[in-house]
Amino acid sequence: MAGAILYGAPAPGLVEVPRGAVQVSPIILGSEDLAAMADNSADQALILAPGGTLERDYVIAQALRVVRPGAPLTVFAPKDKGGSRLKKVLEAFGCAVSEDARKHHRFCHTVRPDAPQGVAAAIAAGSPVLLPDLGLWSQPGVFSWDRIDPGSLRLLELLPKLAGKGADLGCGIGVLAVRVLASSAVTALACIDIDRRAVACAEHNLNDPRAKVVWADARRRDDDHSSLDFVVMNPPFHDGGSEDRALGVAFVQTAAALLHRGGLCWIVANRHLPYEAPLATAFAEVAVRADAGGYKIFEARK
Repeated sequence: MAGAILYGAPAPGLVEVPRGAVQVSPIILGSEDLAAMADNSADQALILAPGGTLERDYVIAQALRVVRPGAPLTVFAPKDKGGSRLKKVLEAFGCAVSEDARKHHRFCHTVRPDAPQGVAAAIAAGSPVLLPDLGLWSQPGVFSWDRIDPGSLRLLELLPKLAGKGADLGCGIGVLAVRVLASSAVTALACIDIDRRAVACAEHNLNDPRAKVVWADARRRDDDHSSLDFVVMNPPFHDGGSEDRALGVAFVQTAAALLHRGGLCWIVANRHLPYEAPLATAFAEVAVRADAGGYKIFEARK
């Protein structure tokens, strides 16, 4: 038995987390894989529900599968980020639900029915899938899961053939990496992402011995990947649903630390994000290669 399972990182004081609860969120490093846990193997579940419908229903369905019949589940979310819909979602799974509200969140309390409804269908809908239009594996919940992000498309339009050793920081399912590896002059590519689901998909999508996919925080320098010739990235600028410009700045700083002198960094950013100053601080030369459609493409040389 796993005791309690916890999905997500609730703010301190928001909910009482049992001692020893097993973290199962795929975006928290070191967490367990909820999908790999055995049926009826946990005594309790606390779920900070994600905002996406398919992802949310998948997580709740997996939790209902994993906890034993009669075990308590608490599912909660900010009121303006899906919390007001949670009661109906749980009732659709056959759960009897009570709810309360505090600290701008809606909390739904239930116990796992003997035979919850629709679990298999929700798990199937939220599981990894091969996208026919892209020829890539993806999963609801990863960044831009069912299409190529417009910023990445802009970068792909300008990205030259690269050479040597490089890294894709925040690689996602590997959209940029596929293009990078199309160059035979690339000898090694470290693909780093904090989302375990994206990493698993990238491992399928990048069937290339030159690629090494790593589940890690790209903001933390890894000495195993240093003195690189190039870095490509479409850095995130949201954390927990809120804009956090420091994320992109940290990616810029990591890229500069990983490159050797003269190494190149190609970066795409939303036009409103002020990366010019951090880039100028971290790199010897910075050029704007494109500024259109709400995105800027930078080429920076260390």
